[in-house]
Amino acid sequence: MVPSPATQSPLIAESSGSEDNDYDSLYGSGAGTDTTSLASSITKYRYENGRRYHAYNIFHHIYSLVLEGGLFKAPIRNVPQNILDLGTGPFPSARIIGNDLSPIQPEWVPPNLQFEIDDFTKERAHQPNSFDFVHARALYGSISDWPQFISRAYEVTKPGGWFESVETTVEHLSDDNSIPKVSAVLEWGRNCKIAEEKIRKSFTLEYKIKPWMEEQGFINVVEKEYKVPVRPWPRDKHLKEIGKYNLLNMLEAADMSLLTFEVYSPGESEITLIAEGFTMAIYTRVLGWNPVEVHALLGQVRAEYLNRKVHGYYRLFVVYGQKPEDAGKDAE
Repeated sequence: MVPSPATQSPLIAESSGSEDNDYDSLYGSGAGTDTTSLASSITKYRYENGRRYHAYNIFHHIYSLVLEGGLFKAPIRNVPQNILDLGTGPFPSARIIGNDLSPIQPEWVPPNLQFEIDDFTKERAHQPNSFDFVHARALYGSISDWPQFISRAYEVTKPGGWFESVETTVEHLSDDNSIPKVSAVLEWGRNCKIAEEKIRKSFTLEYKIKPWMEEQGFINVVEKEYKVPVRPWPRDKHLKEIGKYNLLNMLEAADMSLLTFEVYSPGESEITLIAEGFTMAIYTRVLGWNPVEVHALLGQVRAEYLNRKVHGYYRLFVVYGQKPEDAGKDAE
């Protein structure tokens, strides 16, 4: 039976007075919709040595907070020596290969890390049974055949090794029905679901990855679900901290969706050297909106994120499983 968010423990909102005080400490009193006066703890995270952090670094920090400081949930007993990270990320004591479709990597990297710009779903770039741990995160909207993708992950994982997938939902929910029925945030999520049918790349992965992993042969498969508040509205201090960073993350995403920048994506048959912000690309290229309409929607989304009366969250799913010890011998 697939669980529903309603069957889980509801998130409790802070009292309105306490939330107002917390909001003022985060943005400065009288800030309104202006995010230029973010508290120093948030601002320092955005900049280091005069350079701005990549947006994915903010999400990585949120992810680490959700996992209470951990990098993964798979119960790996021995320290993994070879890791394939699909989406890229850190691990202190292993040889890591970070795989991505575009050259977004930083100039300085630790000595145990190397990057490759490749399409994991199309190229057999790695030998079977090569990695102790394969980690994939935030790939929704980019994979056309998830069972095949998971099959590839199974193939390159060593017997006894682990594969872990981390994905979020595009749907926003509230446990107290504070999200209005007519909502730009809800409209954004619905339109993503419409777009996935057109481009045949899924944005809705909740409760699907676990059975796919089991079908491919992974054992000891576990699915963990987390509620990730969009603002610092929860009473729980840990969730409130997550909400602070997540509000920054979501506002950054709304702003970045209006930008256009050049990237190079290898292996493309057609010439697509311009990658627009996520929402702008989906809405104009797939759904047929014009940029003015997208700007208007994102303005409404931004306003809803800043609305203190709305206690919204999205969900994050962590699914991990182990390749059997006796598997893959015939592929060596």
